[in-house]
Formats: sequence, C-alpha cells, structure tokens
Amino acid sequence: MAKSAKRRTPLWARLTAIFGGVLMVTSGGVLVTGQALISKYTSGLDAGSTLVGDPAEGATKGSAEIKGPLNILMAGIDPRDEKTPPLSDSIIVAHIPASMDQVYMFSIPRDLYVDIPAFKATGFGGGKAKINSAMSYGSSVGNGKHDVRQGFQLLTKTVSQLTGIDSFDAGAIINFGGFKKIVEAMGGVTMKIDMTVKSEHLKPNGKPRDRRPECADNKCDHPYIGEQKVYKPGTYHLKAWEALDYVRQRYGLPNSDYDRQRHQQQFIKAMAKQAMSKGVVTNPSKMLKILDAAGDALTFGAANGTSVLDWGLALKDLNTDNMVSIKLDGGGVFDPATNRYYGEKLADGSQAFFQAVRDDKIQEFLLAHPEFINKNS
Repeated sequence: MAKSAKRRTPLWARLTAIFGGVLMVTSGGVLVTGQALISKYTSGLDAGSTLVGDPAEGATKGSAEIKGPLNILMAGIDPRDEKTPPLSDSIIVAHIPASMDQVYMFSIPRDLYVDIPAFKATGFGGGKAKINSAMSYGSSVGNGKHDVRQGFQLLTKTVSQLTGIDSFDAGAIINFGGFKKIVEAMGGVTMKIDMTVKSEHLKPNGKPRDRRPECADNKCDHPYIGEQKVYKPGTYHLKAWEALDYVRQRYGLPNSDYDRQRHQQQFIKAMAKQAMSKGVVTNPSKMLKILDAAGDALTFGAANGTSVLDWGLALKDLNTDNMVSIKLDGGGVFDPATNRYYGEKLADGSQAFFQAVRDDKIQEFLLAHPEFINKNS
C-alpha cells in the first residue's frame, strides 16, 4: 500500500498543480504559454521573481499568504525571437476582491498614448508613446538581444503610473503562438461570437491567406488577398487555431481594438468555464495533456515560496459565472495642426474606475456606472 500511495502522490500533485494554473489564468491569473512572472512585485514590478521548479514539488505552505484584494497584469505578445523588440498587443488587468470569490477584467488599449517612465536598465529616458511599445523600450539587454521579462518591468511601471495601482501581485507574459498548444490540449473552446468577424490572416481552412506580390517585404499594412475565414454570430466550439485567430482580429471591426479587447475577455471567461467543467477537471488524460502542452513554456515564480498549487488553492472559491468584463472606452489623439494620429486616450470616468480598483470597490462603482460593463460577455 505504501508503495502504491507513493506512486500516486506525485501524479495527484501534478494534476492539482496544473489545475491550479488553469484556474489562475482563466480566473484572471496565469495559465501561461510563453513566460509567466508570478511574484509579489513591489513598486511596479521592479523586483525580480524567484523561479520555482516542478510545481509538483511545491507545498501548500504559502496559500494562506495569498489574500485579496489582488491585481494581476497580463500581456500578450506575438511569437518573436530574442533579437526583435517585443510589443504587448494585448494588455489585461484582473482584479480579485478581498472576498476572493470574483474576478473583474479590464483591458488597456494597445494604442493608448501615455507617458512611459524612464528605465535605467536600457537607458530609456522616458517619453510619450503608445503603451504597447513600453515592453520594447524596456527589453534591450545588449548585443542586439531583447528580454521580454525585463521589458515587462517597464510595461508594469507604465500601467502602474496610468492606473495608480502601486504594485501588482502577479504578472504574466503570454506568447500567443504557444497558447495554441494549451487550447489544443483542452480540446478547443466553446464560446459565443457576438458579431461577424473576418480574419485578416487566415483562409477558411486555417492556412495563411495569399499575399499581394508587392508586399513580400512585409511592409504593407494589409498585405493579404483572397478568401478569408469568417466567424458569424452564435455559439460555437472553436478549434485552437480558430480561437486564437478570432481573438486577434481588429481590422474591419466597428470599434477596432475595443471590440478585440471584449473578444479576448470573452475568450478568457469561456476558457475558465471549460477548465472548471467536469469534462476537464475530472479527466486525468486531459489534464496530463495540458501539463505536457505547457512543458517548458510555463515558468513560474513567486515570493515567499508560494507555488502554482498555492495560488490554485488560494483561488479555489472563484466562481467563473461571476467573472465581470469591463470596457474602458476611448477616442483618438490627434495633432491639432496636422491632424496626425498619435494613439488613443481613455474617456472621462476612467480615472474614477481606477480609483474604485485601488479602493477595492468595483462592485459599488459598477452599480452606479453600469455603462462600464461589457454586457455581451
């Protein structure tokens, strides 16, 4: 009996740990493909994180230390090599209140025109630019190479300055290409599509669209031609490539990136429900596939010795049905003399919302300002 129990314990621990990881990201935490930086950062994630090894080795000694309210910052990037400056094409903040039973998600527009702070590590002196470039300004490590984790520190400083959130309790960098493997391991995702969306990049069969001959150098804004994949309103079970393609689209949408932000939040909520469903949680085969898919793409770090399992247990009471998607409206910023477009600015009222986040009073704020809720999510 002792021998048998010894064999089963690591498997149970590994399954529970990966379930904790799934629970974290889909609840606003971190199931990450790419690199995850989960840590009790201070002063805008200036501090580094201590990376832990196999989550199966982690104990639950730190779960009691993870208490709300919690703010978690997630940045999505396209697959890039270490010589290409990273851009955060998706920026999402998740707020978990002190009750630890709910999640509020809001997106920071990628084109938001903001003050990016100076960053000593790269010699960047600070200045105004689109917020998605903050990672790029903070990522250089010399010899033409870039570190997305270092770039994430400057992104965090920038988001902290924008929102007034002094520190984030966790952070994640999500590589969109790697995330496809996780969705495949979960057997796709069932989600509601709320508008007709045409793919900029893919044909109906998932293969890349043809390029115009004059755009072979990748310098055209819209280089693709020919038939495209079309997503129509309704509820569908999407394959991994379809889900990834759908949530990346912004061209041709009535509200461009603002619609894409809503779709990304809908996707996270759909993944949360699926991860919490009996079909995934109680099926060891599916859970092992998720673990294998994560592989080296999942890097976890935490302060005070807390592990993925600790976070999973700490967030065990989160209700995916209570995930609330927030919309932050905005408008363009233009040069008054030349009408040159610089980026986006947030609408009036956004600072009041950020104050509610800092005070852990989002529910009260939304009762008074229901227009901030994404009702289609």
